[in-house]
Amino acid sequence: MWEIIKAIIYGIVEGITEWLPISSTGHLILVQELIPFKGSQGGITDVDAFFEMFEVVIQLGAILAVVLLFWNRIWPFDLTGKSSFLKKDVWTLWFKILVSCVPAAVIGICFDDVFDALFYNPPCVAMALIIFGIAFILVENWNRNRRPKVTRLSQISYQTALMIGVFQVIAAVFPGTSRSGATIVGALMIGVSRTVAAEYTFFLAIPVMFGASLLKVFKFGLNFTGMELAILLTGMVVSFVVSLFVLRFLMNYIKKHDFKAFGWYRIVLGVIVLAYFWIFK
Repeated sequence: MWEIIKAIIYGIVEGITEWLPISSTGHLILVQELIPFKGSQGGITDVDAFFEMFEVVIQLGAILAVVLLFWNRIWPFDLTGKSSFLKKDVWTLWFKILVSCVPAAVIGICFDDVFDALFYNPPCVAMALIIFGIAFILVENWNRNRRPKVTRLSQISYQTALMIGVFQVIAAVFPGTSRSGATIVGALMIGVSRTVAAEYTFFLAIPVMFGASLLKVFKFGLNFTGMELAILLTGMVVSFVVSLFVLRFLMNYIKKHDFKAFGWYRIVLGVIVLAYFWIFK
């Protein structure tokens, strides 16, 4: 029962941090240090391998929240019969999203294990938190008196989509960067408005996280124990429910505020993580 409670806590953390640009990976690593899953006593055969898979696959719950909330905007077929069967604008959006996925997909498939071995550790995560926190503050200050060039999703060009995809590679390489954080910072730098940057990031997460989850499950294998499956499903369901509220909050928040508060939060958290592992590890 205690392992299920842990999964609920992990799900809450994932649901909050997946969409706010503060790094779900960084937070989950910290939670894993404070309340780690048990090994055979907790029904988990290999804790390290399971957590490596769990922290990625749990994000599927958060992704399903995006699918539910934005269904009418991302479903490319019109079944009402009131207009053309194919929604051309939605198809165009998905083609652009696929273009954005290419850089991270190539890097992830070819070098996923290498980057995990090199950078998947608390000091690197903490430094990524701090560096991108500073980046958020600098970019927002730089954009203070600038008008965004892209204020609607339809205005995102294929070139812009590819550039956003290149920024996403940073998150694929360095855990703690935050996938949403990297793409939002990149989008802001090339003239995309906050609202459009956030929405595009939400939609971009759908194929990216489905692909990453399938890759991790394939590497872990399908031989789950009953407890492992229960923990995974619990985390996914909780992250789904929490994400529904967080997504609504974020879209309302950025209409009146910038991202600098998240930048300062990242810096403080990064310092705390560095201090924790320097003192206790």
